[in-house]
Amino acid sequence: MSRASLKAALLPFALAFSTLTVSAVVLPGTALAEDVGLPVEITVLDEDGAPVSTASVRHPEEKLPRAVNTVDGKVTLQVLYLPDGTELIMEKGVELVLEVSAPGFENQPVKYLVRKRRNAFPVVLKRLNLEDDTEEMDDPIIQFHRDRPRD
Repeated sequence: MSRASLKAALLPFALAFSTLTVSAVVLPGTALAEDVGLPVEITVLDEDGAPVSTASVRHPEEKLPRAVNTVDGKVTLQVLYLPDGTELIMEKGVELVLEVSAPGFENQPVKYLVRKRRNAFPVVLKRLNLEDDTEEMDDPIIQFHRDRPRD
């Protein structure tokens, strides 16, 4: 078989594969690119107004927390993926319950009602008082039964 006849024989197959279209199956409760929820921006700050770069934001039903941006302390949420496979899409009227935490700070529970616009709010974390105000403790005495006289 010559090269020209081989090209002629394979041409219909090449055209069929080049016009292949991909269709997507949409299941109820899944977020599409154009159907993503409203952006909710959370800024985590300390008592002085400085961003907390080590903070994380977590929904009580989520397994993994979401880290904030280390530069400005912000995180933006549009959809939360819950462990049972459902999605919590940020829409107007959704009450959002979150826990904000960071090392060296007290955990801060937050409730927020999602609005149609301007969903940005700060969360101020209080520092933990790690200073020990008690008197210096004596070293504990650990007995190994060596201090008893032998009989």
